[in-house]
Amino acid sequence: MISKILIANRGEIALRVLRACKELGIATVAVHSTADADAMHVRLADESVCIGPPPSRDSYLNIHQIVAACEITGADAVHPGYGFLSENAKFADILDAHGITFIGPTADHIRIMGDKITAKQTAQELGIPVVPGSDGEVKPENAMEIARKIGFPVLIKATAGGGGRGMKVAKTEADLDEAVSTARSEALAAFGNDAVYMEKYLGKPRHIEIQVVGDGEGNAIHLGERDCSLQRRHQKVWEEANSPALNVEQRMKIGEICADAMRKLKYRGAGTIEFLYENGEFYFIEMNTRLQVEHPITEAITGIDLVHEQIRVASGGGLSVKQEDIVFSGHAIECRINAEDPRTFVPSPGTITHFHAPGGLGVRVDSGAYAGYKIPPYYDSLIGKLIVHGRTRVECMMRLRRVLDEFVVDGIKTTLPLFQDLVDNPDIANGDYDIHWLEKYLAGDKTH
Repeated sequence: MISKILIANRGEIALRVLRACKELGIATVAVHSTADADAMHVRLADESVCIGPPPSRDSYLNIHQIVAACEITGADAVHPGYGFLSENAKFADILDAHGITFIGPTADHIRIMGDKITAKQTAQELGIPVVPGSDGEVKPENAMEIARKIGFPVLIKATAGGGGRGMKVAKTEADLDEAVSTARSEALAAFGNDAVYMEKYLGKPRHIEIQVVGDGEGNAIHLGERDCSLQRRHQKVWEEANSPALNVEQRMKIGEICADAMRKLKYRGAGTIEFLYENGEFYFIEMNTRLQVEHPITEAITGIDLVHEQIRVASGGGLSVKQEDIVFSGHAIECRINAEDPRTFVPSPGTITHFHAPGGLGVRVDSGAYAGYKIPPYYDSLIGKLIVHGRTRVECMMRLRRVLDEFVVDGIKTTLPLFQDLVDNPDIANGDYDIHWLEKYLAGDKTH
């Protein structure tokens, strides 16, 4: 059994993992940069180790420092949270070489799913539906031939990409050369790898993801779907479980396809299989081999603690539930609260002067923020997540409207006003949106 976990992350996810460890009676080690010395997870951990200056490459991405912190404190496991080193196969290999448990999938599975071309090929082999596209890397000299076979419009994507970087749309043949060239240049600058592939561009899809958990021995379950269609620049803003677009039959069918694939793969730990969904069809886009930011809404509708499951599986204890035991109850919504101007989305670091989190039945706030906390300018602007659960989607929306009015964060600008606008929008109330909706709304198109 794991006895001490080092949390290789910061902010709200570090605090989230720490709470799970304490509930399981496991000792905790917080690592932090000099900029995060007063962070809440550092204050609450059993031990803490400073691993470097503020830049991520010198601290949270510094594998040598994190391994050294494990050896100094005697931590026998590492939980990577999400972001940073959570999907770094080299990190998982190094921990294994040092006899330290990586609370996540195997390094091989991270590698397979980390490259989008390999991931798509693997998904096809496992029976997961995929979007029509190239069989592998697309070169400038064969791009037109591939695009004509797929049919315009097409989407060019970096194989090592994420966050919308290295991603371009070619609506016609005339757009293709420039789209491929620009995507390759962006991919090289962002990821050190200019390889791109091509997919059919879907006009008005939703972004649907399936939560899976496996024990590494061939047992796996799914915990339903999340709808993450409300995005800005390919970054999720508002997530729901279940999706307003799916019915029970669709949910269970795609869920079982994903769970069966993970059984075949002998996948270990938590993961998310992401799809574009349009006209009743699912198209695989990628798999994230880690915990997702939006995991709390799945926990809300299933009552299953995903971090507990991760730790249990990593300890060799297997899954705590069988598929037939899972009951989906009610509806949940998560709003990502960022320290940003709600109109321009420019980051707003600084000192929080007042902080009041809402409460009541069905309300959860995951945040390491507090009054007097100084938000550093070096990291992601996410400062908290508001999760609301209700017996129905209507009840959930009413509850969300109430708690948004209660949530107080002073001293900095946040995206809370954006959610106050969205919760009153008729399209959102009706669940009538796709992955382009929010971008159009923010650009001033209020008619869709």
